[in-house]
Amino acid sequence: MSEPSATGYASVDGAELYWERHGSGGTPLVVVPGGFGLVSMCGELIEALSRRRQVLGVELQGHGHVRDSDRPFSYEAFGDDIAGLIGHLGLPRADLLGYSLGAGACLRAAVQHPALVRRLAVVSFPYCRDGWHPEVRAAFDQMSRAGFGQMRQSPLYAQYSRVAPDPEAFPELMDKIGDLQRIPYDWSAEVRDLQAETLLVYADADSIPVTHVAEFYALLGGGLHDAGFDDSARAGAQLAVLPGLNHYNVFQSAALAAVADGFFG
Repeated sequence: MSEPSATGYASVDGAELYWERHGSGGTPLVVVPGGFGLVSMCGELIEALSRRRQVLGVELQGHGHVRDSDRPFSYEAFGDDIAGLIGHLGLPRADLLGYSLGAGACLRAAVQHPALVRRLAVVSFPYCRDGWHPEVRAAFDQMSRAGFGQMRQSPLYAQYSRVAPDPEAFPELMDKIGDLQRIPYDWSAEVRDLQAETLLVYADADSIPVTHVAEFYALLGGGLHDAGFDDSARAGAQLAVLPGLNHYNVFQSAALAAVADGFFG
């Protein structure tokens, strides 16, 4: 990934966010990686998308470059944080693309601050906690600092420790993400009322079953009837299920970059 044209921090609602700007022009696109994720992990995606628009890679509270606060993690707070970042940067509106935990944050931003979001891409995230495969929910139930000994040896921790203001805070990050992922949620009613044009993207071997993907798409009005010969009856939402991928590599795929580039225009 090329060097950013600018970087900075935004203080919002008792937390900080880190951001990097790449590219220029068009409606600004905010890209939010998943849990434990850094902007650098979105390198190929940001590189591709920033050729035609301004892209802002973002790290949420306690992630990467960001020193954590005492505030618990919640998707609702993360959604407000993204809206706060848009305001901090003086942007009238933005497009949002989030992956996994970052997709939950972007989805909440679109729900809670509809006037700020033009288009939304949700990558590998369900509209309710029961939408994750049972074995994934079981892993969430066990996520805590107890697994830090194993995580300390991972490339993920190596990348985190290179940029984190306090590398020893990683066990606390594990606890907070585990606590967040154990909270039950069901946003089906709010999804039905989404105002932003929405793209759903999943791998064909994702952590979310395709039956749930179809239900999510239907909540947005998609797949409920034939679009018609001239496509005039198509729902506003779009859906992509990318072949040969899984939850853990879809975000780095060229296929995601191509689909997202077409959607954001």
